[in-house]
Amino acid sequence: MSFLPHIATEQIEQLPLADFKGDIIVVENLGKEYRQAVDTLRSEKVIGFDTETKPCFVARAPKNRMALLQLSTENKAFIFRLQPLGLPEELRSILENPAIIKVGAAVKDDINGLNTYSMFEARGFADLQTLAEKFGIEEKSVRKMSAIILGIRVSKSQQLSNWESSRLSEAQLKYAAIDAWVCRQMYVKLMSI
Repeated sequence: MSFLPHIATEQIEQLPLADFKGDIIVVENLGKEYRQAVDTLRSEKVIGFDTETKPCFVARAPKNRMALLQLSTENKAFIFRLQPLGLPEELRSILENPAIIKVGAAVKDDINGLNTYSMFEARGFADLQTLAEKFGIEEKSVRKMSAIILGIRVSKSQQLSNWESSRLSEAQLKYAAIDAWVCRQMYVKLMSI
């Protein structure tokens, strides 16, 4: 199977909207949801990976600290709220486990942001931007890669929203879940060819 190297915005707009139909679980403390998330993620071979940071619109202001870590299986998306939770040891062990492939786009920046919470040795990460090149895909954004690889349109309407809000909206949660999940789905499709 071959893929287009590029795709126009007009073509993307014609595609069906990406829709994650699985469970979205928000984790903000070390309670039951956290333990279930860690147990589920440890048993996976491939998980989608992404992070979100509240945007800063003031020139020369310091960047905000990363707010969310999203890790997704095929049918469960875990949204870890980093500011109250930090990066606990069990979560770091998943990020350091080379047997669990964590798939994202531009993962180096995400890893650097996570290291401000707690240093870890990132192992088992796959960057879709590098992988897609091997298939002749020259686009680098998740939106364009998912259109080319999966034939779906990822909405970016929530990208610049407040990820530090005390209560994340349904639209924010859906966006965060899809961003991690779609990375996993693209990797699975590319690796099956």
